[in-house]
Amino acid sequence: MSRDPQLPPVGEEIHLPGGSIQPLLLTIGITAALVGVTTTWWLTIAGGILALWTMIRWIADTRRDIAELPLHHGDGHEHH
Repeated sequence: MSRDPQLPPVGEEIHLPGGSIQPLLLTIGITAALVGVTTTWWLTIAGGILALWTMIRWIADTRRDIAELPLHHGDGHEHH
């Protein structure tokens, strides 16, 4: 049996983030901003605001998720 230090101990839960609409909203915002550059200024501004708001929310959600993770159990492995 491999004792790879990169793998969590047997029985330890692996954290995966839940589903999110944020990637779709960011894509829509960036696309709208880019289309707006060649069409109308208000679409550029609306797309930019949507993209910026989505990035801020995404970062905040990720920071919160990371803060909720359990601390390392101290199994003797040094993580770099």
